[in-house]
Amino acid sequence: MESIINELIGTVDSRKDELVELVSKLIRFETPSPPARNTAQAQAYIAEFLEDKEFSVDQWDIYPNDPNVVGRLKGTDPDHHNSLIVNGHIDVAEIDENENWEVGPFDPLVKDGYLMGRGAADMKGGLGGVLFAIQLLKEAGIELPGDLILQSVIGEEVGEAGTLECCKRGYDADFALVVDTSDLHIQGQGGVITGWVTIKSPTTHHDATRRSMIHAGGGMIGASAIEKMMRMVDGLQNLERHWAVTKSYPGFPAGSNTINPAVIEGGRHPAFIADECRLWITVHFYPDETYEQVAKEVEDHLLEVAKGDIWLRDHPPTFKWGGTSMIEDRGEIFPSLEVDPNHPGVKTLAASHRSHLDQDAIIGVSPSVTDGGWLGDAGIPTTIYGPGDLKNAHAVNEKVSIEQLVHFTKVIMQFIYEWCNTEKATKEEK
Repeated sequence: MESIINELIGTVDSRKDELVELVSKLIRFETPSPPARNTAQAQAYIAEFLEDKEFSVDQWDIYPNDPNVVGRLKGTDPDHHNSLIVNGHIDVAEIDENENWEVGPFDPLVKDGYLMGRGAADMKGGLGGVLFAIQLLKEAGIELPGDLILQSVIGEEVGEAGTLECCKRGYDADFALVVDTSDLHIQGQGGVITGWVTIKSPTTHHDATRRSMIHAGGGMIGASAIEKMMRMVDGLQNLERHWAVTKSYPGFPAGSNTINPAVIEGGRHPAFIADECRLWITVHFYPDETYEQVAKEVEDHLLEVAKGDIWLRDHPPTFKWGGTSMIEDRGEIFPSLEVDPNHPGVKTLAASHRSHLDQDAIIGVSPSVTDGGWLGDAGIPTTIYGPGDLKNAHAVNEKVSIEQLVHFTKVIMQFIYEWCNTEKATKEEK
């Protein structure tokens, strides 16, 4: 069987035009998010593709016209052999009508050894490579002892976490691979959480009363929520600087754990003293931290800042963290993900990489975030490994190297075969 899989992997070179056409077909489905609610046709194609390869398919709507698709190829001996989740998102980054693409963003173009089109790098290249590997395994009649689960999810670009919904639905495996943009590096990631800080006055006041509110002898106790929010922004900057000195993680430049005051909303009319102000922040944190932990650190710090202000100590800020969609409720969470280089799944993937690229895989961290954090958060050992690089992700004339796409397909085919043919670890080995 080893010789068969090696011969099969060798056919990827001679059939790379089929691989490119499969990825091109995925690119032609217009699935930008935002606006989202546009993935049904693409997901139907993937569902039909998997059913044709004898996968059982589970498809359900996360939002109207945005379904998740999960296919399971039942192994011949799943109780004793490793199972694998391969995960990818079908949505792609948004398109601005003023962007100057060489051709239409959804009209794939092969040029100078690259495949160009929205999603080529992020991440229809990775998803297409996995589908092509599955097709070749099926054509060769290779049966896997362990279960293979393919998750094509929606919403990653806007924090809608179709992957989280897969976890809630009970999908589990001995290892998970997120084939998102990593330039064929094996990666973990930091995390991101957004939050709203709100300052609210219990009373409203006319603009003409401001003198009485801020000058000696005015006799009116009140405050502008906008001005008080300035204290919060200053406090966040102090905390950010403190984190930069006191926290670090290998692979990240110092100070990568930032707190961005991204959006501020406040006041109602120039004739009113602002009685409410809301600040939308984005917090980046390291792989060894949780979003619950960093959210609490921010809250605790700002509440201490509020105690130092005469008005804020009686009207402290309130907080709302995360969300299930940047579109629906203006919030998102991407949990962090630590990768154990000694995990058998990581070692098997690294060996597959080495055998086809003749060099050791780089094991590190992504400067961006993926849905991998949700799989890790669910207790599934997970890593990120996919074709494409971040300089092309979300870019005008987004593209992926065809050579790298071929390498990826070879690696993923061998990894699927090796991992699903490996006997499960005993409790003692785990």
